[in-house]
Amino acid sequence: MPFRRVLAVALLCHGVIAGRPGPAADETRPARAASAPRKLHGRFLHITDIHPDEFYKLHSSTDEDGACHRGKGPAGPYGAETSDCDSPFSLVNATFDWIDAHLKETIDFVVWTGDSARHDRDEDLPRNADQVLGTNTWIADKFARLFAADDDGAKGMTVPVVPTFGNNDILPHNILLPGPNKWFQHYAHIWRHFIPEEQRHSFEYGGWFHVEVIPDKLAVFSLNTLYFFDRNAGVDGCANPAEPGYKQMEWLKVQLQFLRERGMKAILMGHVPPARTESKMLWDETCWQKYSLWMHQFRDVVVVGLYGHMNIDHFLIHDKDEIDIAALAGSAEFGTREAMDDELSTQSASDYLMELRSDWAKLTPPPTSGKEVNKEGKRRKGKKRSDPWGERYHLSLVGPSVVPNYFPTLRVLEYNITGLEHALLWKDAARKGISHDTEAPQKHLELRHLPDEADIESDPDLDLDLETDDDDDTLDATKKKHKKKKNKKKKPPSKDKKPKDPNLFPPLPPSKSTPPGPAYSPQPLTLTGYTQYFANLTHINNLNLTDPSTDTTNNDGESGLWGWDWDWLLRWRKGKHGGKKPATGGPHSPQPPPPPREFAYEVEYSTFEDAIYRLGDLTVNSFVELAVRMGGEVGKSVGVDGLGGQGDEEEGSEGDDGDDDEGGVESDDGDDDDDTEVGAEKKKKKGKGKKGEGKKGKKRKQNKTWLHFLRHAFVGTLEKDELKNFT
Repeated sequence: MPFRRVLAVALLCHGVIAGRPGPAADETRPARAASAPRKLHGRFLHITDIHPDEFYKLHSSTDEDGACHRGKGPAGPYGAETSDCDSPFSLVNATFDWIDAHLKETIDFVVWTGDSARHDRDEDLPRNADQVLGTNTWIADKFARLFAADDDGAKGMTVPVVPTFGNNDILPHNILLPGPNKWFQHYAHIWRHFIPEEQRHSFEYGGWFHVEVIPDKLAVFSLNTLYFFDRNAGVDGCANPAEPGYKQMEWLKVQLQFLRERGMKAILMGHVPPARTESKMLWDETCWQKYSLWMHQFRDVVVVGLYGHMNIDHFLIHDKDEIDIAALAGSAEFGTREAMDDELSTQSASDYLMELRSDWAKLTPPPTSGKEVNKEGKRRKGKKRSDPWGERYHLSLVGPSVVPNYFPTLRVLEYNITGLEHALLWKDAARKGISHDTEAPQKHLELRHLPDEADIESDPDLDLDLETDDDDDTLDATKKKHKKKKNKKKKPPSKDKKPKDPNLFPPLPPSKSTPPGPAYSPQPLTLTGYTQYFANLTHINNLNLTDPSTDTTNNDGESGLWGWDWDWLLRWRKGKHGGKKPATGGPHSPQPPPPPREFAYEVEYSTFEDAIYRLGDLTVNSFVELAVRMGGEVGKSVGVDGLGGQGDEEEGSEGDDGDDDEGGVESDDGDDDDDTEVGAEKKKKKGKGKKGEGKKGKKRKQNKTWLHFLRHAFVGTLEKDELKNFT
């Protein structure tokens, strides 16, 4: 069937072709008052990695040869959960119907972080440009229709949608050459409803742009992370001024400075996250270094970074002490980090998460820990913490996917709108044609924003020689330290030391009088929490499958014992139902297959109510405290492999009872202070009782929080025994 005809059929199909329709829309959709003016709700949607597959076939095989395109197997009406199959159109339609019914009227904008085409995994059905652009057009048009303005006959959309490229939204996947190019031209048309007119030149030049989702208050920056992606062989990092990665960083620096001057804040978003551990990375090192420096210098402007690509639910804490100016300029060795797998298997995800945990064990806990505050919540007397707001760190949130590699998910984030109740809305500014962008920010041939020489000499934060004394190697050294440093005798330059990069002009830092930004201190536009929704496809698909244990072999000729329990070791994941076949509904079966149950997303967890995470908000210190609780002593006793190390044996041997209910635990027991006294400032616990009793309790709770995190990382698809493989 021609691809356009497939798309036409999909546009007409809402729900599942093979199942009964869901309830009438007006049964679940909130009442809409056509005349009621829209206002800010303090909520927005993050959706990522939809991966629609026009060739998905119901009840086909989920093994690598079938790929949910052929054969007979457990591919369900709404997708094959926990497998490497992509999303059927029925899942995409049902997802947009659910958003229409439950979220549309209560969100202020949408962050859409890419990958809206199927993977190129089926050798019998290689992708082509028409297919990649076709599914992206289909998804973009669904967003445009979903948020179309229908009051007063006005044209346009009611809320902004901010898209970005995924590594599978181009051909060949991962490879994007410098712009302008044909892909930017195509997507400029596909995303014509989303890219502001004054940003089109910016987009057509490099695939990056930004949208003032709350005019004069908040902008969302769509970063083209494919120019940072280490697997993009068409470009070479961010150190060379001729590279698009360098130019994008210069553009970002200029734009963030403009926002600072206007008193605005920014959310950064992209597809590939800046993930980086002891041995793995996703971004080119020069891009990661420059991004980290930019985020530190603009810590008063940037609220958070939002990304997709990895499918697992987790967060990244970046430390400015990892910034190396020599590496940033591309003049230093980058160590032994290897490029991370393009698509994480459960095994590679295990290694990656264990490395993150080891990194978290080395973090400095926030001053809210029991060691630095008294019972009344006041700071203890004595030495003051030099970084009470955690400004040495910045945060990235990585959202799980719609494609059911685990379960389909959506995330609704909430932010503080105190004082913004009467702010100008995006749709009103769009109607009036209001724009605060001038021609200057869009001239990409002159992107280098050079600070005045006087500014460089007068601002100690721009003395970025991080190879000086240990006491003075931070980017935000005080003026007092800076003066002392001037009186010291300068060391003769090393013969091996390379000259400073003449192309490196770091952004100016915030003024010393500037208070911490919304990423660090609760204030307007600070993220307050999020609610994560998931669709339990095992329940919804309602498949009646054969038990593979009754067969001598699976449909791929492997032993029936070789199933989901071992799937995490394989490159291709067949899913938890791999090898099974429909027991009814076949050509020789007298019974039709059971219809799917009503499709719905339900709450997986909410940071507002999660008693184990205990995230009072989504500020950096809140996540640092959570990370320290999960890290514990792992960094000191567990290596990179992390599986079965001495530290984990110690945790498990004395604290197994602490995670007995972590199949569905939603509450934590015991004292809050027990598991906050860990990390870099951990000391021996004093008090009465048996020796080591308090220590055992802390280990149990650290393990419990870690298992809780893992359970959500894989969207509740792993069983308790499988989760323990990660401890």
